[in-house]
Amino acid sequence: MSRLKVKHSNPEGLFDSRVFSQVVTVSGNAKTIYIGGQNAINSEGQLIGRDNLELQTKQVLENIKIALASENATFNDVIKLNIYMVNGCDPAVGLKSFKETIGEMEKPPLITVLKVAGLTNPLCLIEIDAIAVVEEREDCMG
Repeated sequence: MSRLKVKHSNPEGLFDSRVFSQVVTVSGNAKTIYIGGQNAINSEGQLIGRDNLELQTKQVLENIKIALASENATFNDVIKLNIYMVNGCDPAVGLKSFKETIGEMEKPPLITVLKVAGLTNPLCLIEIDAIAVVEEREDCMG
């Protein structure tokens, strides 16, 4: 049985960021977890932080934490984030919220940030989807 290996790197010739990785390679016995786009709607169906990117980002990240926990994973297992922000939103506000909610990560994920004209719910300012990998265990198979 192989062991899971996740390698985060910033190859020479590419920018070496403390916030995101340039390359993540996964090998071994892995389970991949795909988390669909999360917005600032809580479990009761209420929007958290109307017109407030900071509060919405924190709720989105809490929703992702819940999804990860449902598969026995944490943000440390996330290898890719796609972030969709409505035009006019300041990415620095989102980054601040990320650092306050998740903290600085030793091995940060790949991150793509896109500015969009709007999201399906017009009250939402941000949506994030995630990919995580964890070691596949025999008791998880099937």
